[in-house]
Amino acid sequence: MAVMTAPRADLSDWLLVTLLGLIWGGSFLGVALALEGFAPVWVAAARIGLAALVLVALAYALGRGLPAAASAMGRRIWAHCLGFALFSNVIPFLLLSWAIQHVSSGFAGITMAAVPLMVLPLAHLMLPGERLGLVRLAGFLLGFAGVLVLIGIDAVQAALAGEDDGLARLACIAAAACYAIGSINTRLCPPVSQLGYSAAGLLLAAVIILPVAALSAPFPASPGAVPLMATLYLGLLPTALATLLLVRINRRAGASFLSLVNYQVPVWAVVLGVLVLGEALPPQFLAALGLVLAGLALSRAPAIRRRP
Repeated sequence: MAVMTAPRADLSDWLLVTLLGLIWGGSFLGVALALEGFAPVWVAAARIGLAALVLVALAYALGRGLPAAASAMGRRIWAHCLGFALFSNVIPFLLLSWAIQHVSSGFAGITMAAVPLMVLPLAHLMLPGERLGLVRLAGFLLGFAGVLVLIGIDAVQAALAGEDDGLARLACIAAAACYAIGSINTRLCPPVSQLGYSAAGLLLAAVIILPVAALSAPFPASPGAVPLMATLYLGLLPTALATLLLVRINRRAGASFLSLVNYQVPVWAVVLGVLVLGEALPPQFLAALGLVLAGLALSRAPAIRRRP
């Protein structure tokens, strides 16, 4: 049996992960603007449906099509596509679309720093070559302390009291957990066309979420120009294009490397939220961000020392 080794990132991977961070950082602003004309479930459904349409059409236009499902390996690939649909699209998009009604877009973006923290123990358990040694464990604990500072104990107390603000903050963390699971799921998928995998996953996500949206909320007759433009942005860039970038980086450079994008996302989300929406900067942001970045540096140190 061949041993799967940890992949190495090159310059193109670093450039793509930076671009992905900027695109995803802008998605929280996009959701906030789209919510001015759409119900949360339709924000999630519209971005998924549009992205699925684009990627499926592109897959067939380029002669790739969708993964075959006739063999046992093909059915395994489609099972991973379903995991991608649920954990990288449907569930986190629904959670974040609902949560941004009650917390700022910048705050939602900041919580995405929890994704790489959650990836580390999952990768340790499920991916050969992604071991969580003492130094990485220390980085994980330090970064997680930053997340706790950011969220605050009052979030749990408010959630237990049934308050939307507390529930929304926990929903953002739950979305981050979904992204971490989705990242590991993509790495474990057998070799398959990146475009076909992405298109199949989004197609399954659309099949799941569009009926849910249709049954749970009416589609607005006149959502307005800004929500429409925001929804187009969400479907074309953070969902369609970002899906291709996500799969490429994940399979080439690894789940832990891909998780670095989530340390850029908070910065872009806060900057855009402040500049465009005039959102207040959370008072604990700098302290939390400092702890998270320190945890990142510590958790990445073993990998940096191993590079030739």
